[in-house]
Amino acid sequence: QVQLVESGGGLVQAGDSLRLSCAASGRTLSNYAMGWFRQPPGKEREFVAAISRNGDNTYYTDSVKGRFTISRDGASNTVYLQMNSLKPEDTAVYYCAADYAFGAWSIATMQYEYETWGQGTQVTVSS
Repeated sequence: QVQLVESGGGLVQAGDSLRLSCAASGRTLSNYAMGWFRQPPGKEREFVAAISRNGDNTYYTDSVKGRFTISRDGASNTVYLQMNSLKPEDTAVYYCAADYAFGAWSIATMQYEYETWGQGTQVTVSS
């Protein structure tokens, strides 16, 4: 089974950038569609971004379109979330997740579609 570890979170000011990493071990991520979710303080966990197995298909929630970019690197077995122009409302615990996918182009946006989750990394954006 694949294990996921997120890193790269921290405290930044509005307008700054951060890059989150999700490093996988145990299995190659080449068979998995990947996603990033976040849980703001006092709220439920929500979808942020997803990428297909082949990396050619991506999808974002409306609030991060044009600011966040999801990508994956097969050589390092890592998925990234580049976050630019951060806003205070981006403050949350960010989780990466893996979905064993049969289709190279398929992506998943619902939490129940993902079998494996990381422990999360805190992102705090001050105004």
